[in-house]
Amino acid sequence: MPISKHLARALSGLVWLLASLLPVQALALVDPETSHTGIEQAADNLDDATCLSCHGDGQHEIQVPDADEEMRPLKAIEQDRLVKSVHGDMTCVDCHQNITDSKAQHQKSTAIEPDCATCHRVEWEIIKQQDLTTEKARMGMVVENIDAYAESLHALPAGKSSVKAYCDDCHDTHYFNVPPKGTSKRTDWHLTIPQVCGTECHDDSLEEYETSVHGKEVMEKQNVKAAVCTDCHTAHDITKTSRDPFQLSVTKTCGNCHQENFATYRDTYHGQINTLGYAYTAKCYDCHGSHEILGVDDPDSTIHPDNRLETCRECHNGKKIKLATQGFLTFGPHANAHDFERYPQMWIAAKFMHFLLLFVFGYFWAHSLLWWIRECKDRCGQKTQQHIRTDELLKGDDRQVRRFGLIWRIGHLLFALSVMMLILTGMALFYSYTNWAPVVINALGGPQLAGLIHRISAAIMLGIFFLHLIGVSIHIYRKRKTFRWFGPDSLVPNWKDIKDAWGMFKWFVHKGPKPVFDRWTYWEKFDYWAVFWGMAIIGGSGVMLAFPDVTASIFPGWVFNVVTLVHGEEAFLAAVFLFTVHFFNNHFRPDKMPPPDVVMFTGTQSLEEFRRDHRLQYDRLVETGQLEKYLVNAPSRPMTLGSKILGIVLIACGLALLLVVAIGFFGGYTPHSAAIPPH
Repeated sequence: MPISKHLARALSGLVWLLASLLPVQALALVDPETSHTGIEQAADNLDDATCLSCHGDGQHEIQVPDADEEMRPLKAIEQDRLVKSVHGDMTCVDCHQNITDSKAQHQKSTAIEPDCATCHRVEWEIIKQQDLTTEKARMGMVVENIDAYAESLHALPAGKSSVKAYCDDCHDTHYFNVPPKGTSKRTDWHLTIPQVCGTECHDDSLEEYETSVHGKEVMEKQNVKAAVCTDCHTAHDITKTSRDPFQLSVTKTCGNCHQENFATYRDTYHGQINTLGYAYTAKCYDCHGSHEILGVDDPDSTIHPDNRLETCRECHNGKKIKLATQGFLTFGPHANAHDFERYPQMWIAAKFMHFLLLFVFGYFWAHSLLWWIRECKDRCGQKTQQHIRTDELLKGDDRQVRRFGLIWRIGHLLFALSVMMLILTGMALFYSYTNWAPVVINALGGPQLAGLIHRISAAIMLGIFFLHLIGVSIHIYRKRKTFRWFGPDSLVPNWKDIKDAWGMFKWFVHKGPKPVFDRWTYWEKFDYWAVFWGMAIIGGSGVMLAFPDVTASIFPGWVFNVVTLVHGEEAFLAAVFLFTVHFFNNHFRPDKMPPPDVVMFTGTQSLEEFRRDHRLQYDRLVETGQLEKYLVNAPSRPMTLGSKILGIVLIACGLALLLVVAIGFFGGYTPHSAAIPPH
């Protein structure tokens, strides 16, 4: 669209304003009347033919001094190639505005020397003024690339007057013409990128690249899908490879092509830390190399079996990290649970854990749902159990039944707090790809401090468990003459528990009466013995991962893969079970509403509730006259209130943890199939 004189004057003012804001070395302006750049109009007689009579291809060589005052040949211009470039419709003096005559050793004006950046920026401003941004959107992309280049490694820091690489070094401004995507010409152009980067500047890297698996694919087989320089380093916003942003992004770049290996890498400790935004763990190039990547079967490859231990010891060198041993060699850094032929141990472990999860959740979620439905129906039908008049029996005594002693209650509280902290820190690593995981890790002071918190919490949890074992052993020993392993006071499961479990399901569907329970119900026994299973599986695998050097000196490396899978899956099972089934059984059943049930904080239970939940024990204590010794004063009002507040806080924390685990599971879940032991 033609531009009016008034608009031309306005644009001229805008261009001059832009020029004053741009770096001096990048300055060039546009004459709105012609859409050509220029502060001063070049001499009329300097047309392209005049310029090419000296600078054209086939003319005598012209030499000019370089930055070190040494003579160098000036590039000759091939007119046929020039007219085919994106700049083919421009004249020589559109860029070389400071040339004022056609004589050797040209007289030069005060106009700024040719500069790509300023020209394209000003051109983009004109496009925006003409409201042609849609039709000429590519110029906007060019300006974005210019801005990225200004912050890149190729541009020197602010305050410098030169750059390490000019636009012309990569693009050749006279012949530049990037073919459209999807065309054969674009393919041919793409394959030239290694030579463009390597020939003039990065010759050492090019030499390594040519012998690598990527280089052979590109330069020998012309495989356009193989990686070239710009695939890893980008084209314009190139950064130092030693900086975290590059190290974090390059692994994802590898994953764009090697998707399966990237998925298994993300499941490793190295990958989880990398995903959280920290670059200190091993990344793809730490093991495979960068420019010199070779196949695993190549004797010179860093991941060849003969060289793998040396590669591991680049990090596991015995200084900050324990020295890698021979056991590390059989570890599968990309092991998965789907390939039985290559990783049979992983396949078997995964199938077992999946069966365990399905069985536990299938049974207990059905149990909880049916229980909730039945009690809701009974409440709606105003069905209540008949209770004896305990006030008459106790002559108005308002005391309560002592269920748990002080040691039990303290142990339960510390155990609950340590488990919640373990779930928080562990699941933040397990679901490192979620949005909430980096927030949690950063709030805890980073992965290393979070790992320390995780290990301290594990020590507390295991310590409480072993103290409990000692206490129970002492108790059994003292009462060894009267203790009955399958008696009513024992937590060991018996046949009655199986009958009660079946009876509850019959009651759920109105096929039988509700079973009456003794001191411990079958679901309480399950909760109790599940801790033993959890301590053995989660605790045992955790200890093995916490001391990888010891583990690797005893077991083969594939054990790391198996124990990490089991550790994560069992932790997931524990977290979901605790905050769904355990919370329902003890706090969210209709006859427990409103939550929380504070018996584990006060240690006591009302006589009415005790009789309803543990009828057989109640009857036995009444018949034998032992009920009196279990009765204690009701907790004080402050004690009761404090217990309720504590219970609500813990329930809220547990449900919050359940929510973040659910987000991790449903919001982009990947099977955690392999891992590196944590440092």
